[in-house]
Amino acid sequence: MIKKIAFLLSACVFSLCANAQKYEELALTPQMGWSTWNCFAGNIDENMAREMADAMVQSGLRDAGYIYLNIDDCWHGKRDSLGFITSDPVRFPSGIKALADYVHSKGLKLGIYSDAGRKTCAGMPGSFGHEYQDALTYARWEVDYLKYDWCESENINAKGAYTLMRDALRAAGRPILFSMCEWGDNKPWEWAAQVGHSWRTTGDIYNNFDGIDDRGDWKAFGVMQILDMQDTLRKYAGPGHWNDPDMLEVGNGQSVNEDRAHFTMWCMLSAPLILGNDIRKMSQQTKDIIMNKEVIAIDQDSLGVQGLKAEANDGVEVWLKPLKGGDWALCVLNRSTEVKSYELNWQRFNIYDEVSKRHTGFYNTVYSVRNLWTKKSQGNTKKDVTLTIPAHDVVLYRLSVLKK
Repeated sequence: MIKKIAFLLSACVFSLCANAQKYEELALTPQMGWSTWNCFAGNIDENMAREMADAMVQSGLRDAGYIYLNIDDCWHGKRDSLGFITSDPVRFPSGIKALADYVHSKGLKLGIYSDAGRKTCAGMPGSFGHEYQDALTYARWEVDYLKYDWCESENINAKGAYTLMRDALRAAGRPILFSMCEWGDNKPWEWAAQVGHSWRTTGDIYNNFDGIDDRGDWKAFGVMQILDMQDTLRKYAGPGHWNDPDMLEVGNGQSVNEDRAHFTMWCMLSAPLILGNDIRKMSQQTKDIIMNKEVIAIDQDSLGVQGLKAEANDGVEVWLKPLKGGDWALCVLNRSTEVKSYELNWQRFNIYDEVSKRHTGFYNTVYSVRNLWTKKSQGNTKKDVTLTIPAHDVVLYRLSVLKK
C-alpha cells in the first residue's frame, strides 16, 4: 500500500510538472514595490516591515503603483522535523502569515526571499531539495512574490532549478510573481520567458553612480556599469517577462541629479521598480523623483518595449523608447562629471526600431514635446533644441504625435 501511494504521488507530481507554467496574468507591466535589502540587509524584523507598510500608504507610494513589500534575506528560522521552513522566532514572532495579513490590509502585497541553492547568500536555509515544500508554505502564508537567489548553487543546473521552482509555485495553487535572481550567469534572457516574470541580468548593484566595487571573488556594480549591460538584451523583454537590472538605490545618499538619472534610466529600460531606501524618512526631493507619475508611466507603458541607445558621444547618450499609441520617450543622459551642452537635432533620430516595428518618423511626423521632470511643455519637433545638462543628470521628454 505504501509503495502504491508513493507511486501515485510521484505520478501526480510528474503530471503537474508536465503541464506546469508560470502565472501569465502577473507582471504585465514591470513590478513596482520596496525591498528590505539595499538599506537594511539582514537587519530586519516584523515591526520594521509593518512600519514600512504604513509608510508605503501614508507617503503615497502605494497609490503611485508601488504595491509589493518584499522581505529579502534573513527572515528564515529553521526547518521543522518534516522539512518545512519556519520564520525566525525572534525577528518574526507572529509569523509570516500574520505579516501577510497586515500587509494585505493596507492594500499591498507581500514578497519573500529564498535561494535555489543549499543556503541563501546570508547563510540561511536555501530551497534546494525543498522546492515543493517551500512553495506550498508560501502559498499557505498567502505570499504574493518570490525573489529566488543563486548562492550556494555549485553543480546545480540553473534552468532546471528555476523551472523546478516555477512548477512548485504553480502546483501550490497561489499566483506568486516569480523574480529570478540568477545574476545573468546562465543567460536567463534566452530561456526564462516561460519560467519567471523577471530575471536579473547582472550581479548586484551598489550605491554608486559610476564605479565597480571589487570584492575579490565577486563584484558589485554602479548604476552606469549596470546600464551598459542592458541595451543588447532589449529584444527579450516584454509584458510578463522583464530584464531586471537590480533594485533602485534612489534615496540612499547619491546626489539628486544622480538619483534622477538612475530612476529615469530604469524607466527607459522597462525595469522592475523596486525601491531600496528607508521610506519612513524620505526627503521631498526623493519623493519627487520616485513618485513622478509621468516618469513612472514611461516604465509602466503597456506596449512593454525596452528603450534603445540611439547615440553616444563624449559622455552624452540619447535613448529612445517606443510607447503605446505612437508616442516616444526620448532621454538625453549626461554620464560625465561636467555640464554638457547638447544640440538636439530631431531629424538625426529618424530611426526604425526592430523590436517594436516602429519608426520615429521625424521627417513626416510632428510631435509635441513635454519635459517630464520640469513638467512643462516645450513646443514641438519642428524646431531643434539646445540643451544644457548638468553632470550625472538627464533630460526626459515624452513626444506625442501632433500630425503627419
